Amino acid sequence: MKLWQTFLSPFPTRVRLVMYAKGLDIPFVEPSGIHDGSSKGGYLDINPLGRVPTLELDDGRTLPESEVICEYLEDLYPTPTLRPSDPWALAQVRLISRLCDFYLVFAMVPLFNAAGRPRKSWDMAKIDAALAEVHKSLGYLEHYIGTDGYAVGRSLTQADGALAPQLMLAFEWAPKLFDRPNPEPDFPKLSAYWKAIPNDPIAGRVIRETYEAIAAAQQRVPKARQI
Repeated sequence: MKLWQTFLSPFPTRVRLVMYAKGLDIPFVEPSGIHDGSSKGGYLDINPLGRVPTLELDDGRTLPESEVICEYLEDLYPTPTLRPSDPWALAQVRLISRLCDFYLVFAMVPLFNAAGRPRKSWDMAKIDAALAEVHKSLGYLEHYIGTDGYAVGRSLTQADGALAPQLMLAFEWAPKLFDRPNPEPDFPKLSAYWKAIPNDPIAGRVIRETYEAIAAAQQRVPKARQI
């Protein structure tokens, strides 16, 4: 098997979290054209969606979509599990992941689009509207987030792989890039979670990987793109 992914995208992060938690030694391959606008070339033959991640099996079959990949790895390697045995807790794991994917990520799309353009072309009214939607989506997560140091319960689950990278974007990346107040103080439960989750060795590892990828990407951005 191999995982087509980048460390900069938040979506492969949840797959790496599952892999690390299960001790899976699956090599990473970074496809071209994911973040720099260049041609994706042959990667479109592997995943016609042109997004990361994609899990490629030894027989050549490919599986896109991070949540689907995580579920497949859970089924294939059931121990140690990142699925709670309690049906209600498992439903909460799926709910947190869904809220991230269908609300918070969608709210951030205009911010991702703006970040790829020169600052002088930014429409700040549209950016502020997107940030307002991000704030609303964080409110949904605030309502459902656990209070024991993890997204759900007292141990690492797939929900942490979905939530942690999105909070990094909402609490750190977006406020700094667009020079707006950090929304973290408005969400005490999410804030407590964001402070606690790096203490988990697996979650802390994927968070550090993302920080390092963002720092490297910022060094590569031409100054003309920053003004």
